[in-house]
Amino acid sequence: MALHYTCRHCGTKIGTISEPILHSEQLGLTQLNDEERQDMIAYDSVGNVHVKAICEDCHEALQRNPDLHQNDYIIH
Repeated sequence: MALHYTCRHCGTKIGTISEPILHSEQLGLTQLNDEERQDMIAYDSVGNVHVKAICEDCHEALQRNPDLHQNDYIIH
């Protein structure tokens, strides 16, 4: 099982954690409410976890241009 982080705005692969045992508490996933969990976390057929996060570039763009928050994707 691996945990893959991808930017929700531009699709850039942020990183992967490939540990034999991953605990939700260690990753901070237990801090998410049900709606956030459904929006941010997906599982594939082989048991990998895919987390939608935000990369540094998109984070900076959102800070400089708050109006971009209304868009699902910043960069196409």
